[in-house]
Amino acid sequence: MENELELFATTAMGLESVAASELKKLGYEQLTVENGKITFPGKLIDISRTNLWLRTADRIRLKIGSFKAMTFDSLFEQTKALPWAEFLPANAAFPVTGKSHQSQLHSVPDCQAIVKKAIVESMKQHYATDWFAEDGPMFKIQVALDKDVATLSIDTSGEGLHKRGYRQLHNQAPLKETLASAMILLSRWTPDRPFVDPFCGSGTLPIEAAMIGQNIAPGFNRSFVSEQWPFFHQKEWEKAREEVEDLANYQQSLMILGSDIDHQMIELSEHNAAEAGFSGLIDFKQMQVADFTTSQEHGCMIGNPPYGERMGDLEQIKQICRDLGELFRRYETWSFYFISSFADFESCFGRKVSKKRKLYNGRIRTDYYQYFGRKHPFTDNTKR
Repeated sequence: MENELELFATTAMGLESVAASELKKLGYEQLTVENGKITFPGKLIDISRTNLWLRTADRIRLKIGSFKAMTFDSLFEQTKALPWAEFLPANAAFPVTGKSHQSQLHSVPDCQAIVKKAIVESMKQHYATDWFAEDGPMFKIQVALDKDVATLSIDTSGEGLHKRGYRQLHNQAPLKETLASAMILLSRWTPDRPFVDPFCGSGTLPIEAAMIGQNIAPGFNRSFVSEQWPFFHQKEWEKAREEVEDLANYQQSLMILGSDIDHQMIELSEHNAAEAGFSGLIDFKQMQVADFTTSQEHGCMIGNPPYGERMGDLEQIKQICRDLGELFRRYETWSFYFISSFADFESCFGRKVSKKRKLYNGRIRTDYYQYFGRKHPFTDNTKR
């Protein structure tokens, strides 16, 4: 299959521009950025590359078609007309999920059933059979209706892209890997600078920083559902994985510290770092925020402090914010970045934020507080 495909990367709200920047860095220029997704043209190899390399996307989906559908008959006929047999083999398993937003066809179960029936009818005509066992490779199909426009797509990722394969164990309030990567990329941190996470939990931020620092593709240690698709030649995946190996910089030295007040979190972080291949490359230390000291300059502190939604009492949170503000005043060349839903974060920190960005930690609406330190004399950090 050498024809150009239409692909889109889905993201959490607020991360679209970060994922778009990642795609541009990978060489994709024809991007259409919308709420929760970035659409781009590509070939089979690009399904492999984007699944392996994108740090902030949730999934890569293959678009089969899009059309206006205001009646069930219209949804059925236009779905049936799409070239499903070009993608689905006769033994394909093809469950259908759906969602509807501001559309006349608002019953998602009905839309799913109609799309499923339409695909079956389309495949009956092509394969000249009335029965499909669905015991072959998986093709998860989605019908998404938005303002009466139906988009039919197939998930190429399988498990969400935040599943890197290293975090088998985590704490009760884990930071999603995709969000952690976005926080790091937004900070413009580079591997020649110190990196500190004073609330490391299960180690997600330090591990994602190490992967970014050594240019290790986040999908290098996992599999993807599209690897099993018959029209997808294994050479495409082999080529993409060779690129991952060639571009990794395992010799890049790192100055990464993760600390936490809970010794069990330190043990958990060390375990996850070892699973990711960073045993001994990331330092973990049991320590409270106020005890942090350093002689290094131009470092980057990024963290997800407790903010009352799931843990910690109000006075504890206020004290943590004051401690962070004191560190900022003490280390004027360092930059500080914290995600929080605590409304009084800025006032307790004691300094007006340099920049603030709305992000979502799961379903929790948060702000990403960014405090820029004094610039390195040899680095231009004006474009943050």
